Amino acid sequence: MRLDESRRRHTLPPLPFRSQIPGLALLRALTSAPMTLSLADRPQPPRPATLPAAAGTGTERPALRLVPRPEGLLQIHTAPFRGSVAAVFSQALRSAGLGSRVLISQFLKGGVDQGVEGSLWLCGRLQWLRPATPLCLDRPAAAPGAVEPADAGEGDPLAAVRAVWAYSREQLLGGAVDLLVLDELGLAIELGYLKASEVTDTLERRPLHLDVILTGPSMPSDLIAMADQITELRRSL
Repeated sequence: MRLDESRRRHTLPPLPFRSQIPGLALLRALTSAPMTLSLADRPQPPRPATLPAAAGTGTERPALRLVPRPEGLLQIHTAPFRGSVAAVFSQALRSAGLGSRVLISQFLKGGVDQGVEGSLWLCGRLQWLRPATPLCLDRPAAAPGAVEPADAGEGDPLAAVRAVWAYSREQLLGGAVDLLVLDELGLAIELGYLKASEVTDTLERRPLHLDVILTGPSMPSDLIAMADQITELRRSL
């Protein structure tokens, strides 16, 4: 009798059935429901038209505006010497290789009697344009149509430079290119080949996506004031 009583005392009670375990029904409900909810199904709070006021100002700030397409920059690479276009030529080639449409216009670099019709193409998307003159230009422009005796073999340099500008201006205003490099533009203005007011007005009307790089010495102050970025190259002695 004592042995049977001891066995009853130390025997554990039988386990309850599954359905009787507390919390099991809740666990089943959770596991049978979808694990995640779509963000579209969740109610979204309305977007504020303005941001909260900055600390200490007491005025509301306008909401941030996302720009769908990056805006182009007007960059200037200037130097006290000629030939600074070499610093941006690699950038132009890289842009053309990545699919951008590029135009490089050199206003005073003749020597190949090129002109608009004889412009070169690199990478299939980079157009390299020089004026139709057999020599490089470094003297002030003569009056329209006037040709000095010493320049009898040069044709009309003024007309050649303005033809390059007219084509470049058309490509710029029409948004036909993504990157436009205007080499020695400031020097062409200083020597009288181009009018500063016309150049400034054209650059102010450029499309938003267009990147423009001006290179060379003698940049007018109006162009300097318009630039988003200015790089000055110096030659160490």
